[in-house]
Formats: sequence, C-alpha cells, structure tokens
Amino acid sequence: MARIRHVGCTGCSEVFTDCPLAALGPPVPAGEAALRASAARSSQVSSHIAPGPDTSTSSAVHLGMPTPISPVSASETKDEPTDATGGDRRRRFGRKIPAAVVAFGIVSLLTDLASEAVNAILPLYVTAVLGLGPLAYGFIDGIYQGASALVRVLGGWWSDVSRRPKWVSFLGYTTSAVSKLMLLFSGGFAGIATAVTIDRLGKGMRTGPRDALIANASTPADMGKNFGLHRSMDTLGALIGPLLAFAILAAIPWGAGGYSTIFVISAAVSILGLLVLVMMVPDLRSAKLTQSKKKWGRWADLRTRGMTRLYVMAGLLGLGTIGDGFIYLTLSEGDSMAAQYFPLLFVGTNVAFMALSLPLGKLADRIGRGTVFVGGHLALLAMYLLLIFGQQSAWWVIGVLALSGAYYAATDGVIAALSAQVVSPQSRASGISATQTVVALARFGSSIGFGVMWQFFGSTVAVIVMTVLLVVALAAATILMRPWLRPATV
Repeated sequence: MARIRHVGCTGCSEVFTDCPLAALGPPVPAGEAALRASAARSSQVSSHIAPGPDTSTSSAVHLGMPTPISPVSASETKDEPTDATGGDRRRRFGRKIPAAVVAFGIVSLLTDLASEAVNAILPLYVTAVLGLGPLAYGFIDGIYQGASALVRVLGGWWSDVSRRPKWVSFLGYTTSAVSKLMLLFSGGFAGIATAVTIDRLGKGMRTGPRDALIANASTPADMGKNFGLHRSMDTLGALIGPLLAFAILAAIPWGAGGYSTIFVISAAVSILGLLVLVMMVPDLRSAKLTQSKKKWGRWADLRTRGMTRLYVMAGLLGLGTIGDGFIYLTLSEGDSMAAQYFPLLFVGTNVAFMALSLPLGKLADRIGRGTVFVGGHLALLAMYLLLIFGQQSAWWVIGVLALSGAYYAATDGVIAALSAQVVSPQSRASGISATQTVVALARFGSSIGFGVMWQFFGSTVAVIVMTVLLVVALAAATILMRPWLRPATV
C-alpha cells in the first residue's frame, strides 16, 4: 500500500485520521497529490481554496478538481512501497528483512542445534553402541525421513483454517522437544524408533505453518531471499549441534555416558527454542478463507495442474536421494575414522549449506527457482560420482561434504518458495506441506531401499543404483520444471 499524505500538511503520514484536514475528504497517494497540487498552483484556482494557514493546495486536492496535470520530478511522484509487515521496502536486494523471518530463524537455530546434536550421533549410536546393522538403521532413517509425511498436510490444513500458523507450529516444536527426553529412556531399537517417530511427527506438524508464516511476511520478489536467510540461520544451529556432540564425545569417550549427556542438553535447548517462539515470533495471520474455500476450495488448490507437476517432480527426485547418515557411514566405512570425529562430518555439510543458502535463495529469485532447484540435484549427482570414483583422502571427504551442502542450499528453502509461488495464497501452508509430504514419503522409500541394498550387496552397489535412479529422475524433472525455470513474476 502506498504511503498517503495531504499536500502541504506536516501533521499526517501513515494514519489519515490523525490529520486535522481529514474532514475535507480522503487523501490521495503522495505522488498523485503532488501532480494535482502542481496543476492547481499553475491554474491559480484560488476561489476553491478554503481559508486557513498552509491548507491551500491541500484543500484543492481534497476537492478533487479536474485540472490538467503538469510534469514534476520523479522524486516527487515516486510512491514508497511497503512490505508484508508494513515496513519500508528498499531496492531488490537491500530491503529490510521482516522481523518474523529473523525471529523464526532464531527458533530454528536453537531447534536444529538440538536435533542435529542427536542426529549427528544417531547412525553411530545405532550401529556401534546398540550393535544394529545397516538394515535396522535404514528403517530408523526411513522413519526420520518419512514419518513427518503423516501429519504435514494436517498441519498445513489446520494452519490455513485457523489462520494461526504460529500456534500450530508451536505444537509441532513442543512434540519434538518431548521426543528428546524420550531418548534418555530408549535403550533398544523399539525405543529409538518410537522417539524418532514422535520427533518427526512434530517436524511435520510445524514445517508448513512455519514456512507459510515466513511467506506471509515476504513479498514475492524477496521470498527466495527470506527463505534462504531462514535456512542459513537454521543451518547455523545444525552446524553448532554436531560440534557440541563432538565436544561431549571427546570429553566422555567411554560407554554410553556421552550419548546420554547429548540427549539431556538437546532437550534443554529445544525448550529454550519454545520460549523464543512464544515471546519473539509475531502472530501473523494467514489470508482469510471464504466459506466455500473452507469446505472445498483448499483441496482444489492442491490438485491444480501446477501443484501436480510439482508433486511428481519432487517425488521422483526424492526417490533418488540418499540420506545423510548413509553418506557419512560410507565415508567412515572400514573403521577409518574414530567415533568421536563422526559428528564433524555433519559440520562439513552444514558449513557449505549455511554459506550458500542466502546467495542461492537470491539467485533463485533472479533466474528462476526451478533452475536453482535442478542445479542443486546436479550437485547431488556429482557427489554420488565422487563417492563411487574418488580416492579416499581428506580432499575426497571435503569434496563430498561441500557438494552435499550445496545440494541442500539449492533445494531446501527453494522448494518451499516454489510451492508458495504455485499454490494460491489462501492455501499456502497446505500447499507447502503437501509438497513436503511427497518429498518425505519418497525419501522414506529411498532410505529403506538403500539400507536393503547395502545389507545384501554392499555400499558401492547401493550408491551406483541410486546414481542411475537420480539421472533418470533429473531428466524427467527438468521437463516438468519448465514453467519455473524463469523468474517469478508474481
């Protein structure tokens, strides 16, 4: 909305009703007011001017007299746009970051610190401490990847109908915090699987509403940048978490004591994230649904041609994605790495992710989100090839981790921004959640399949099969992505 004012008046700016000239009629946008005032002065229509100090041109404008328009400078006529939160918007890459994006970034930083501290030691905990094999870890990783699919659409639907994305996401964050406490009492496969399932259900409940609130606080031109910033802060937490796990395992290298300490600290940090969410994140409302939308429209919004193409594309690429835990187990295969150093592999990926999230989000706004998304999967393909043909060395490990981080930076926030671009604003949370549900289900199948192949044929054969699958998926996805290979115009 353009800023409005009465020409010649210094008393009003944003709030029209505070101006003593309000009784004369509604104001006009500042640029148009300047044009009309200039015309009024040149025509010298003093007979229409109400008496009183400094109100001549203002009154003429309020009366809306038909006068010819004379040219004025561009600086006088340019309206100053505002962003979704009411603040001033600057030029394309200099606009102020909305407070909602920064606040949710802090929440995600703390939550991911807690989650990734656990996730960084989970593959080793399951295979080395509990003594379970790749198939068992594949099932747990499948739950980690796919359990959130059970409630993602529910969380998005609830957010859209209630128009309270903050509080729907709060429920999801609370559920995940509880799961961290459960890990303390989980000493076997069933307990670990249950805790991971509850954690991922909370993840599924919160993600769509969180991303919808970020989208609500953003303009279309800045959406990729804002999602990129949020993912950068999120990834900073994911960077600190594994470092924390490494420090604890280095300090307590014997038995399960180090792992239990990580679980306790993770639960405490999750609770801190909840407090920040309640106190700092603004309660931005989603777009109001009409009565027909509440009954039928939101489901129709999720079945459009554009959304269907997005589901198919995301599902195909998800089937060709190997979970992080398996990548890191591959890098450390053959006892080539001490246990306490295993969390540092997560750090390497997250450093690249954090460094590239914001630049690639901006790039997606400029050249097209689909283009960047496909480029991210090309980085994933390069990582697979490096795993297959590379020689074990420090540079080999660094290359794999850098490509993994580039893949996440080019896809994680971009797929949410792309979903928000395609679906209608009234169903934004549901649309984002539906796309993420497809991705989660595809990765669930991918993790189970990869674990089975590793168990019976070895890690190298499993990676080769996934490489072939990803090449086929990329070819199909590039065709499906054609409408989004250009910058968004809305």
